[in-house]
Amino acid sequence: MNITEVMTSNVESCNLKSSCGEVATMMKNLDVGIIPICEDDKLIGLITDRDLVVNGLANNFNANTHISEMITTDVISGTKHMSVDQAAEIMSQYQIRRLPIVEDGKLIGMVSLGDLAVSNDSNQKAGKVLEDISVPAEPNK
Repeated sequence: MNITEVMTSNVESCNLKSSCGEVATMMKNLDVGIIPICEDDKLIGLITDRDLVVNGLANNFNANTHISEMITTDVISGTKHMSVDQAAEIMSQYQIRRLPIVEDGKLIGMVSLGDLAVSNDSNQKAGKVLEDISVPAEPNK
């Protein structure tokens, strides 16, 4: 099965000048935990709800702080030509729960573990990916 059959298309994004408050509100309204960051239609980063807390609030940033100070720019992505199994393998290898799908650097979709889980062909694969990325962590002391 091709990844385009399970990915979410028309993904909303923000830019580097977006504030923490704008991103948090967008996440709440869309009921998502990640927002892609794009400039000139090119994917340049991601920000997660965890980034807002760990890299933002924990560093005394406020709702007006630009997200450019806390985004992840080393983005792992997939292409529209890959299979669901290939996407699941990448997600497992890099221990990520969401995979942006790009074409010529432009964001065209997003795949999550949930997308894999609802696909009958990839339900077992989603379970394996979740197992691989959910290794218990030891707290830093």
